[in-house]
Amino acid sequence: MIKHHMSVLAVQDLQESMAFYQGILGFTIREVGDDGWRIFERGGCRIMAGHCPDSIPARDLGDHSYFAYLVVDDVDDYYKEVVSKGVELIKELRSEPWGMREFGLRTNDGHRIMVGQDLES
Repeated sequence: MIKHHMSVLAVQDLQESMAFYQGILGFTIREVGDDGWRIFERGGCRIMAGHCPDSIPARDLGDHSYFAYLVVDDVDDYYKEVVSKGVELIKELRSEPWGMREFGLRTNDGHRIMVGQDLES
């Protein structure tokens, strides 16, 4: 049985990514015993980030840089929280015909994340 899911990201600057996920998105940071890796956690979401300075920057991947869709309890509140901290939006908050109220953001490394809430919840 699967217990949880963890995305793994290559990041150009681990310190900048830690500051972004903690300061902007509200994640906690967990050390994993290796200076080049960290786990970012919030609620049931875990993201493992690895310092990969020679990787292709996510910003250069265009539409292929999506890696996560976070489902939250109150998307309007989370939207206000991250927008007030200056997050780069790739999609404004709106209700969609497929039953989600959602917005999109870009991380400091250029990874794109969608955040949404089931309209029926």
